[in-house]
Amino acid sequence: MADRLNVCIIGSGNWATTIARNVGLNVQHSQLLEPKVNMYVYEEIIDGRKLTEIINTTHVNVKYMPDFVLPPNVVAYDDVVTTARDADILIFAIPPTFVSSCCKTLLGKVKPMAHAVSLIKGFERSDDGQILLISHLIMRQLKIPCSVLVGCNLAHEIANNNFAEGTVGCRDQKYMRILHDLFKSEYFRVVVTDDADCVEICSTLRNIVAFGAGLADGLELNENTKAGIIRRGFLEILQFVDVFYPGSRLATFFEACGLSDLVTSCYANRNRRLAEAFVKTGQPLSELEHILIPGHEPLGPVTSELINIMLRKKGLEEKFPLFTTVYRICTGIYPLTRLVETLRFAREDIYHPNHIFQL
Repeated sequence: MADRLNVCIIGSGNWATTIARNVGLNVQHSQLLEPKVNMYVYEEIIDGRKLTEIINTTHVNVKYMPDFVLPPNVVAYDDVVTTARDADILIFAIPPTFVSSCCKTLLGKVKPMAHAVSLIKGFERSDDGQILLISHLIMRQLKIPCSVLVGCNLAHEIANNNFAEGTVGCRDQKYMRILHDLFKSEYFRVVVTDDADCVEICSTLRNIVAFGAGLADGLELNENTKAGIIRRGFLEILQFVDVFYPGSRLATFFEACGLSDLVTSCYANRNRRLAEAFVKTGQPLSELEHILIPGHEPLGPVTSELINIMLRKKGLEEKFPLFTTVYRICTGIYPLTRLVETLRFAREDIYHPNHIFQL
């Protein structure tokens, strides 16, 4: 790693643009990284001009972050291969539904020793209908290692220099310090761990809990009840990782990828908003998602469906009462009133011996 490393960002949405500022500023002060950062931008015409041209001349992404100025060393390209072919670190910040096609385009056209980083909150469906983590998809398709960056990262808050935290799950020890220094800022605290799968699955499971919190908001339940949903959801996240991703460390759940992201999602998340509208309007989820979150898959209901498949195969549905209840409410099997009943009668599980078992 004697030569300077090239960094590129694949994506130009809110989160990609926000993190591009940190990356663009940090590479300028690094002895290990090249000062230019390529950024792949899906080309659009804005007021008669190409978006890439606007970004490269004004340093403003007028499509997604119009009040936010990028460092001039962040250079926009409209071709993903051109953006990534010389990169040693490829930062993916695109919608999860585009990852597979993007990787197919890049296969054989990136450096064989490159390192990817996924900033994507979401997942792909595996061939057996279960969850495939995005980092695993990238590793499988590009044949390179992939780390993850997750946290309670609301892009506009970070762009406005509000303090926030993120967790990097890094699978290659020699990149731990590099990735820490690449993403951090005065207002963005980054912690790095090698517990990468746990970091990523936490960001997936929190969508189910956030949907449950939104149901509570739609039912106009009080904050004590919502806190009960968050606590129960956190416990079931711990249990799920213990069963399906064994070997994860308890401390990881208390980083930004775990507890912080969960709490933030239960108060400021499109899954929460979708669930609240589902209760108040009585409209089907399939209709509401196109109104409230156009262009985005409703990850709460979809995640609950895929998690239920995994639980059902192991006969564990009753061991995860909140996850199971959210799934069954989404599918109409349970009435909304079952949400509070689940909290009232759920027994603490005994996967974790340090928990007090409820008698």
